[in-house]
Formats: sequence, structure tokens, C-alpha cells
Amino acid sequence: MNLVDLLQIPVHQSPETIALWDSSLKRPRCLTFAQLDAQVQRVAIFLQRQHLQPGQGVLILHPLSAELYIILGALFRLGLVALFLDPAAGIPHINHCCRLFPPHALIATSKAYSLLPLSAPLRRIPLKIAIGPPIPDTLSWHHLPPPDHKTPAPVDLTPDSPALLTFTSGSTGQPKAALRSHGFLLHQYHILKDILTLQPGQIDLCTLPIFILANLAAGVTSIIPPGNLKFLAKIDPKPVLRQIERHQVTRLVASPAFLDRLSHYSHQHHLTFPSLQKVFMGGAPIFPPTVQALQQMAPQAALIGLYGSTEAEPMARVDYGTVSPQNWQKMAAGGGLLLGKPVLNLAIIPPRWGEPLGPFTVGEFQDHCLPPHQAGEIVVSGDHVLGGYWRGYGNPTTKFRVGEQVWHRTGDMGYRDNEGQLWLLGRCVGCVADEQGILYPLGVAGVLAECPAVVRSFLLSRRGQRVLVLELSPKGWGLKSFLWRLLLSFFPRFGIISRHQSSDWPPHPLLTPYSPLRPFLARLDWAHFQQVQIVPHIPVDPRHNAKVDYGLALKKF
Repeated sequence: MNLVDLLQIPVHQSPETIALWDSSLKRPRCLTFAQLDAQVQRVAIFLQRQHLQPGQGVLILHPLSAELYIILGALFRLGLVALFLDPAAGIPHINHCCRLFPPHALIATSKAYSLLPLSAPLRRIPLKIAIGPPIPDTLSWHHLPPPDHKTPAPVDLTPDSPALLTFTSGSTGQPKAALRSHGFLLHQYHILKDILTLQPGQIDLCTLPIFILANLAAGVTSIIPPGNLKFLAKIDPKPVLRQIERHQVTRLVASPAFLDRLSHYSHQHHLTFPSLQKVFMGGAPIFPPTVQALQQMAPQAALIGLYGSTEAEPMARVDYGTVSPQNWQKMAAGGGLLLGKPVLNLAIIPPRWGEPLGPFTVGEFQDHCLPPHQAGEIVVSGDHVLGGYWRGYGNPTTKFRVGEQVWHRTGDMGYRDNEGQLWLLGRCVGCVADEQGILYPLGVAGVLAECPAVVRSFLLSRRGQRVLVLELSPKGWGLKSFLWRLLLSFFPRFGIISRHQSSDWPPHPLLTPYSPLRPFLARLDWAHFQQVQIVPHIPVDPRHNAKVDYGLALKKF
């Protein structure tokens, strides 16, 4: 078997259909499935001539673009392993990742080669290929040969043959290497195809790389939106919405931060997009206001939330059109976020995050699982659940066995209701546990999501007191916002509001412009916060720009 065989199906069935419309550069371009395959063949010939062998790793430092999928297709064809890491995580992260799985080749933009003087492991990579302006001591992407009859046939591989390796950020420890095989990605594709209802002829604007790969296998046209997709929360929505209108896009697949940008702009300019039939969102918590705003922007669309992670994508699916009024109210009252029905084996176990578990017999594990409405760790198993990390690093605290089956610990807290639906309460490391019980981050965030003044929140315990950390919106505050943010950056104590025995919060200069926040603090009386701390910025994950980065936040606050 070889994944490239799956990618060949649309090439034979609909060669002239557009596979990729790439707007990542100043000059948009499109590739049909036949043209994309021709480019893949050229790169495969080029790489084969460099004497790379199946199983060797190729590090790719390139943003989401047509070139990225051309490279992936060629690597799969030759049985090479595509390696991805986040350069923004810093040089120590890059060095650790390269030592964990030493690459035999580097394919990168010319800009990315500026990292070489700073990283000895990058410099030691034997083969270097530059995409863009020529770089000394590298091979140029522009010297690719034309496709011919000598194009190498896809290497015959086993389901366990490695295909794709990505590294975790390492924000809570050393980075872990998630290695996915050809068989694993094949299982993942089939479940994504079913859940996303992928059909040829659909036009999908997508910011999530693994979903574009599924589109290419299913014959779906993928549009890569314009702008810097490393900063989804700051993307310029105007050209993206123009693309949706121009191409009559039928589907969106993106993170909440990206979709919030589109819906806010659409609301301000009274725009709607009736061509949209489905909007899939995932990668970060999805709050009711996001769903409501998207429904106004895309009145004909079904809005669907997906819950997943690098190790298990997807785990659950919810169609927001079927959510009951009672469950909407429950989310707004602190009950967590509804994720819908699981699409794999899922259980809730007593929270012991950070401690090794098991092994269990099947009977022992059934006795260990928690009943409905009791919160605990979310754990999963299935064909598209990663059974372990490269070299086993991270396995003792994130994996355990039930009989012969490996289960994955997501690091999330949640519970199931009487209908079997999954509810998310937040990261295990984000919970506050004290003599009053456990306080869950998404329970609090669900209440605050209704307040337009709040950008995001974060919980912590400081000297035995519960503290609510808030990042507030600067809109409409002008120069005063800038001055307060500057002051809080150097003197954080000015942002701390202490609560005593009074049922109300005392007056404070930072709360005065945000009077809408006060009733929401009153609605959080059940959380028993003793302090509110207002900060200029709460760190978020670099990939989706939406989830709190607890590793940085815990160090910072």
C-alpha cells in the first residue's frame, strides 16, 4: 500500500477539476488534479536522483501552500517521512526535534534558511533544497526535471510504514514526536470522509492542513485563503470573504479564531454568504456566540463542531442545528461546552493527569470508568488514535493498556450526559482544585463568552485564593487602552482587583469602561473568585491562536 495511491484516484476520475486554488502568494494560482500530479512526479524524480531512501526523514519548513502538498505527494510516493515542526517555538525546540528524528534532507523557503547559522542540527542535514531565491550550498527548487516515463512508481509499503511526523510544542515539557503511518492516515481519511461528507464537486476553503489532504484524496477543490495563516486571529477578513463570494465556496473548515474574524466583518458590513452549505470548526473551544455569529453570516449552512487532537482527529462531532435550548442555556451557565457524540471508543476516568495508569483488564477498566454527569479525564482508543510517540517519550503518562488495546489520555476534562453526548470542561492543567472543589476553565469561560468585553480568560490559584485572569477587548477605548496596557505590562499589580466579603466587586479604573462585565462577574459567584487580574494579553497556542497556552500562562502569571 501507499497513500499516494489514494491521491491518484481523483487524477484518473476528474483530471481537469481544480484541486488547489492557492491564494497564499500575491499572485493566486490554481492547479488541476492532473497538474498537481505532474508537479508531484517532477519532485519525486528530483528527490530520487538525490539517493534518498524509504524511511528517511525530510524536514519541511514551508507555509500552507500548493508547494506543501506537491512535496507531500512526492515524499509519500518515495516512502520518505515528512517531518514538521514549528520554527516559532525557538531554536532549542528545533534542535531537540532534529536530534529526536535526524532529517536526511531539508526542504525550506529561502527565508527559513536564515535559521541555519543559529542551529547546528539544521546545518548538519546532508541535503538542502531551497524554494525561492537561490541559497549558497543548496539545491534550487527551480531545477526540477520535466515529468517523463522514468517517473518512479510508488514504493510498495506496509500499513506500519512511517509517513508523517509532527512535534508537539513542548510547552509543558520536552517536545514529543507524533509519528503517523500510511495505515494510520488511511484510517483517518476514511473517518474524515464520512464525518465531513466529502464529495467531488465541493469547493472547500480550508486552513487546516490535514483536512486539505483529505480533500485531495476525495476529489474536493480546496481553496487556501490569502494572508498569513500563522496568525489566524489577525487575518484580514476582506480578501477571504471576497474569495468565498467569487468562487461560490460551499464549505468552510477552520478554527474559531479565523471564523470569528470573518463573522465580525460580515456583521459590520451586513454581508451574508448563501453559497455556504456547511461550516466545520475545530482546533479550539467553540462558544455559543461564535456559532450564532456564523449562522448570521451563513444562513443556509449547517454548523458543525469537531473535537480532536494531533493524536486522535476527530474524536467527537456536534451539529449545532440539533442542540436543544436547554443545552444552550447549560453552556452559558457554566456547564461546559457540548461536543456531541463520540466517533470512537471514549471513556471518562478519575482525574490523575501526570501519573502513569494501568494496565487494566477489560473488567477492571469498566469498573474504573465514571458514570454520566461525573467529570474526569477524557480517554480514547480506536484505529485513528496514535498508539505511542516516537521512541516512547511521553507514553508513560499519556498512554495505557486495557487488555491488548492502547488508550490515549487527551489531557482534557469532561463528562458524558444521559444521552451519551460529550461535554468539555477544559485542560486538566487549567483546572483549579482546592478545598472548595474543582473549578473548570471552560465552565467559567462559557459564562464570560457572552460578554463582549472579554477576549479570553484563565484560572489560577495564588496563595490559596482563586484568581480569574482576564484579557479585555480594547475596542472603543482609544489612547486610554494603550496607556493601560503599557502600564499593566510593567506594573501588573495595577490590574489586580481584590474582593473581600462584599457581594460586589469594588470600583476600579480598569472596570469602569467595562460596565457590561460586572453582571457577568455576579453570575460567577458560584466560582468563589477572590481576585480578578486584568492583563494586556493571555498567551495562546501558535497553531490556532485561540487556546490558552497553559505552559506560558502558568509561568507568566
